[in-house]
Amino acid sequence: MMQQYLGIKENHPTMLVFYRMGDFYELFFEDAEKASRLLGITLTARGVASGNPIKMCGVPFHSLDGYLAKLVKLGESVAICEQIGDPATSKGPVERKVMRVVTPGTLTDADLLPEKAERPLLAMCSITQRKTVTTGLAWLSLASGALKLMEFSGDSSTVAARLQQELERIVPAEILSGDNGNLFDDYAGTHINRVPDWHFDVVGGHKALLDQLGVATLTGFGADGLGAAFGAAGALLRYAQSTQGRGLQHVRSLTTETESEFIGLDAATRRNLELTETIRGQESPTLFSLLDHCRTAMGSRMLRHWLHHARRDQNVARARHEAIAALAQSEAAGPLAATLAQVPDIERITTRIALLSARPRDLAALRDGLLQLPALRGDVVRCYGPGQGGETGLLAAIHTALATPAACLDLLVRAVAQEPAAMVRDGGVFATGFDAELDELRALSENAGQFLLDLETRERARTGIANLRVEYNKVHGFYIEVTHGQTDKVPDDYRRRQTLKNAERYITPELKVFEDKALSAQDKALVREKLLYDLLLAELAPHIGTLQTISQGLAQLDTLNALTEHAQQHNWAAPQLVDEPCINIVEGRHPVVEKQIERFIANDCRLVNERRLLLITGPNMGGKSTFMRQVALITLLAYVGSYVPAASATIGPIDRIFTRIGATDDLAGGRSTFMVEMTESAAILNGATEHSLVLMDEVGRGTSTFDGLALAWAIARHLIDSSRSFTLFATHYFELTQLPDSHPSAANVHLSAVEHKDSIVFLHAVQAGPASQSYGLQVAQLAGVPQPVIKAARKHLARLEAQALDATPQRDLFAAPAADPYAQAEEEEAAPLAALNAAQQALLDAIADLDPDALTPRDALEQLYQLKRLAAA
Repeated sequence: MMQQYLGIKENHPTMLVFYRMGDFYELFFEDAEKASRLLGITLTARGVASGNPIKMCGVPFHSLDGYLAKLVKLGESVAICEQIGDPATSKGPVERKVMRVVTPGTLTDADLLPEKAERPLLAMCSITQRKTVTTGLAWLSLASGALKLMEFSGDSSTVAARLQQELERIVPAEILSGDNGNLFDDYAGTHINRVPDWHFDVVGGHKALLDQLGVATLTGFGADGLGAAFGAAGALLRYAQSTQGRGLQHVRSLTTETESEFIGLDAATRRNLELTETIRGQESPTLFSLLDHCRTAMGSRMLRHWLHHARRDQNVARARHEAIAALAQSEAAGPLAATLAQVPDIERITTRIALLSARPRDLAALRDGLLQLPALRGDVVRCYGPGQGGETGLLAAIHTALATPAACLDLLVRAVAQEPAAMVRDGGVFATGFDAELDELRALSENAGQFLLDLETRERARTGIANLRVEYNKVHGFYIEVTHGQTDKVPDDYRRRQTLKNAERYITPELKVFEDKALSAQDKALVREKLLYDLLLAELAPHIGTLQTISQGLAQLDTLNALTEHAQQHNWAAPQLVDEPCINIVEGRHPVVEKQIERFIANDCRLVNERRLLLITGPNMGGKSTFMRQVALITLLAYVGSYVPAASATIGPIDRIFTRIGATDDLAGGRSTFMVEMTESAAILNGATEHSLVLMDEVGRGTSTFDGLALAWAIARHLIDSSRSFTLFATHYFELTQLPDSHPSAANVHLSAVEHKDSIVFLHAVQAGPASQSYGLQVAQLAGVPQPVIKAARKHLARLEAQALDATPQRDLFAAPAADPYAQAEEEEAAPLAALNAAQQALLDAIADLDPDALTPRDALEQLYQLKRLAAA
């Protein structure tokens, strides 16, 4: 037996091999030690190999899914080795074979998959020609059958950055890389599987795609001209088929994605906007958790996909806006939600049918879900109305997709019992009347009870033994039980089967014949059900494409209905998408924050071609970051196809959204907080275009004051002059508020606050013009900083403000740039200092005339700010 195990293990050296032995899956040697540690199960030993005890551990076969889920979550892969031989006829070890391989990226079982998220498998192939790297990606969600390709080119650094961006968007559960590949080594949190380089053959991959899709050309899928992506697809399909042990019937379509298809969101933006995960890694409260009113898992997954894959094509969003308007006007959202709640996860059930792993209750749920289609179609058709697209709108397309598959539904209704057993091996899967032979075999078993009662009555009358009993148990089968005091009345045709303390058990020829027939019927019925079940899955296979179309229609309807429900409950408005560059939001609100506080202050945001950068100043805790994030979220929601939390919103073309918010470090990667800040800033400056939305918060605060101010000034000017992006630029550097004087496309706004005595009240209202101060000391006081520290800080602040006035006059620092900004900088550095020194001395003389002891700290600060403004002028 161990030779058989070692032969199987040799073919799966990097996986844990679960070796079936009776009612247990056993693991041996290093696998046993590892599994014992990871699963917390007892490690034992049996037998000896090379003079050492054979370490082993095991899990019950009926508890397998729970252990698999834990291992997959830890990134482990498992080979499931089953007994395929008959123990009764086998000489030596029963024949065994690996029937299934479970890896993080090839999950299809409902118990192993997250209900509301995909777990795709991704492969990458790179081809280098004359220093140009062409990288192809192929990724497959095995649970849904969605296969996608992408290809991009550039130098090695450009491709590496782009690859990182795409991995952050796709979020693969498992990555296939060639033996010599190294681009994936730094991608944390994902299981990386090395496969031979020859698996990535481009020609072989192209043929594998043609065979999988059953077509003669890939032109219809937009895949002409690809090369590296074909190599990735070939490795992907080979690996996926090997893990399932069979073909992938449900992979029937191909999508080719391009960079310009979706609004770009890098990892920092996804994290800062908290789309599906909070900055601290929690699942709630996020935009997804707020909007997820979906009644089906299919709808939740589609909503998650829409949030991360907003289309740049405005027509896609407009079609969704129109569908939401139609649902809202017809008041169909409530009835639709109630009906959708009765629909199972048809998408994943269809996959399990294709992979022959569907369980009886999957089929019963599918049947019950398909029975809801007529009601859903009726609710959808009532939403059609003037201005909603009629028979060409999105709801009309969904209505068509939800057509009931009569033949498939009829088969399921006739075949599957109303409440089938959980497993085929338990029997009771098929409805009465579906198969005459099965009904006959069942009748023999089901009528056994009546036969035994009749036999007992006859034998009591024949023998005169009043307490005679005819019974059955699984160990001894059928028997007649007679107490010891009555054994003298037992007829000659009784044969003793078992002796008990107080009774004897017998068998008669008649009872023996019935026993053989009844027990044989049970075994034959289970064999018949297994055969019928395999035939049923085969009969359902031709309906896989139709079921996938239905699942897509249901997911879209559920997502649109959830967005409608949220919009109605929270007074969200339909956005207007236009061709002119603008972001004009009236009374916008942060969708998540407004649910977390008692009263949210709505604010406007106006960005147009002549007004592209807003310099946002104001106190800490005043709401600058919230305001910036809400503008980005409203913009994103509009392109997702949702209504938005605002009185109105008019938004022009958007290609990417960038954010640089918050202060975090990357100690594991050897990057300080400031290095992270500059890395994110560099990505924005290198990638932003005139159609991008950029959020920059407190740039330059991680270094010295003048370094930070110079960087913030240069970054803001680059965004104004070169990128020309729509930008929200929050800062505490008040010197930057003079940028609009030399750059008309910039404007000042501030978050207002009111100071009363030593306290501060944040108004959270966005107003025109720059703020007068940051109120840092007041915020520190609110945080509980001891009062002596606050007083000392007020005194020191006055001295610092005075010393800061010897800086370069702001009118020179923020003058309009010369043709060559670097030459201008050199001229400024070489300028005579006499005039500056004279201005500095004049200001210091004015400050010296003040008597700090005669002024309150507030009066002193006001005098200093007046002097500072005088210096700037």
